[in-house]
Amino acid sequence: MSTGLIYVMDPMCSWCWGFAPVARALTEQAADSGVGMRLVVGGLRRERMVMDRAGRERTLSYWQAVHEASGQPFDLEGGLPDGLIYDTEPACRALVAARDLDEQRVWPLAQRIQQAFYVERWDVTQAQRLVELAAEVGFARGRFAEHFDSQAIRDATVADFAWARNLGIAGFPTLLAEQDGQLALLTNGYQPLAALQPLLTRWLERNVRG
Repeated sequence: MSTGLIYVMDPMCSWCWGFAPVARALTEQAADSGVGMRLVVGGLRRERMVMDRAGRERTLSYWQAVHEASGQPFDLEGGLPDGLIYDTEPACRALVAARDLDEQRVWPLAQRIQQAFYVERWDVTQAQRLVELAAEVGFARGRFAEHFDSQAIRDATVADFAWARNLGIAGFPTLLAEQDGQLALLTNGYQPLAALQPLLTRWLERNVRG
């Protein structure tokens, strides 16, 4: 029997950054009932895209909307890192590598990547930046770099993308609750904690506490 939450996200999805405090609070709520949360990466953009001026301005408008809805910090004045070629696969792959090495550390790494990208203007499409961030949250630099670059982790990242796509998940964040292989959708898209806490409470009462 398996019971747990599945959080499908992309660290370079601004709505996932907005959702980060909500996800953290729901993780704690579920943990109080002995239920864990597993992270799956969805792959917001898997092809390299040069960001022209229009694209950068459009992205900044998304950031402004997320900031207004969630209160999460962004460098709205600086915007996207200089020279960014948009490709979310490397940041997603870093989380898959972290999950494989130490599942508990995948959460602080996800938050650190998001903070570096949205607040500190780091280019988190760059492998060396991702290794540096992984080291900050406690991973051994050399071991993480080797794991991140391995074919096994590349394949596992593609498998995460395929899993989400096969479920029809096209938007992030998405939060699912699983009970014995049956999936229930808690949210597809950003919602505040006040909207989701009661949903999770009812699901826990039916499937765990009952």
